[in-house]
Amino acid sequence: MRKLISFVHISLDGFVAGPNGEMDWIQVNQEIFDHVGKRISKGNTALYGRTTYQMMESYWPTAADQPNASKHDIEHAQWYSKVHKVVLSNTLDETNLTNTTIIRNNLVERINEIKQQDGEDILVFGSPTATHSLMQLQLIDGYWLFVNPVVLGKGIPLFANIETSVKLKLLSTQQFNCGVIELNYITGDQ
Repeated sequence: MRKLISFVHISLDGFVAGPNGEMDWIQVNQEIFDHVGKRISKGNTALYGRTTYQMMESYWPTAADQPNASKHDIEHAQWYSKVHKVVLSNTLDETNLTNTTIIRNNLVERINEIKQQDGEDILVFGSPTATHSLMQLQLIDGYWLFVNPVVLGKGIPLFANIETSVKLKLLSTQQFNCGVIELNYITGDQ
């Protein structure tokens, strides 16, 4: 069965964005892009909340066509165009969306159906509101955290309204030359 993995950049004090959604503190470089690119290249499904999906849609479909497109822009745009996108939203209209499924209700049932399909892990990209809902329903099977060397003090937390403890098993770590550390966990005794 496929696992649903939360993939997110996080501050040392546990925030995924500043108080107004700021993400200018996130450090990325080619080393991180290459590392992430290897892992996601195997995947065929990405899950987003509506806000993150709309942000991705506003950039990735044409990113590779820009005259100043970086290696990362080209590679990620190609992956994004092929990957099946699942979006948690009560407001998005499915009309004219290609390779995209909208989940409005029956979240547990629908996510478990997707987990049963063939393929690699399903990555939840950012999407803190969607991730909070998935956590509360105990649908997150792991965390792929990129801990940035910054303390924000306030903002949007990754872990919010957790009512029961979740034990994690560390699978791997990776330190990058920009000071970011990757922590790769699965839940429980999987």
